[in-house]
Amino acid sequence: MRFELTCQLETGSGYASCPPNNFAPCRGRSVAVACLRSADDGVGFALIPNGLADRWRDRPIAEIDGDDIHAIVEEVRGRGIPGLERRAAAPSETQARAMFAVLNPLFGWLVEKRRLKANPCLGVARPETPRARERVLSNAEIVAFWRAADAERKEFAALLKLLLLTGCRLSEVAQMRRAELNEDGVIWTIPGERTKNRRTHVVPLPRFARDILATVPTVGDLVFTTDGIHPISGWSKIKRRLDTAIEVAPWRLHDIRRSCATGMAEIGVAPHIVEAVLNHISGHKAGVAGIYNRAAYASEKKAALERWAAHIENIVSGKPAQNILTLTKRGGNDR
Repeated sequence: MRFELTCQLETGSGYASCPPNNFAPCRGRSVAVACLRSADDGVGFALIPNGLADRWRDRPIAEIDGDDIHAIVEEVRGRGIPGLERRAAAPSETQARAMFAVLNPLFGWLVEKRRLKANPCLGVARPETPRARERVLSNAEIVAFWRAADAERKEFAALLKLLLLTGCRLSEVAQMRRAELNEDGVIWTIPGERTKNRRTHVVPLPRFARDILATVPTVGDLVFTTDGIHPISGWSKIKRRLDTAIEVAPWRLHDIRRSCATGMAEIGVAPHIVEAVLNHISGHKAGVAGIYNRAAYASEKKAALERWAAHIENIVSGKPAQNILTLTKRGGNDR
């Protein structure tokens, strides 16, 4: 069996048929890490020229061993992901970790399906997890970010602003489909196959977010697209334009999500409601109780996002900051 065929085992329909709960390339940016890209017809994936999947396409899968895994992880750490433009000159532990995180579940799945005797990733040192980032955008930086977004074309501007207003991940917003919005556009339901924790995430969109969405000129199911087929991509170029316009301390697009969480806490949103807004499963939401709390928190999530949106609207319009109020859960005050 060749490496190229490993994603065609269950249905024979190509890369799109890989097991969604185990094969990381099926999710978001991991597709590119595995050196696959969306097919030209928008269905499934195609090989990226000179990428890893292309490089290994004719290799018998059983011949790939720990030395091969170690070599590709080291190559990615030092030279970047094969077939993709290198973003920085310095070694990247993040990209090395991403490559390992793609290959390990793939080979684990092959072992589970009795296509391999052993996972070659076992015994290969897993790239270290970096310390948690703490970068949060200040109010002044949020204003600068907002103005820089306004300079982008409408599809890009709206997407960037929704990252801040909803706290959702980049891939979740970028791949938004109109079919995920309810009839009046107030509720956005992200299916579990598109979320990091594989749980459906219901996002009550505040008025400010809905007004921004209404400016997107695209038609069809994909909301954020330039060709009607593929979600917006090329984020390294977009980020460079934002950096040129903003000129602030180094930051990443994912820092917007953290800024949303921190900002909601600062205006009085209770920690467990912030977790619900971000679709985090921990603390108050873990276990059986969390199943019931997801429904119970619906109104609190809506109130929190409306208040956060009003806060951002005030900041970017230059209005005085609103008074801080504490949102409470049903049945009593939250201390």
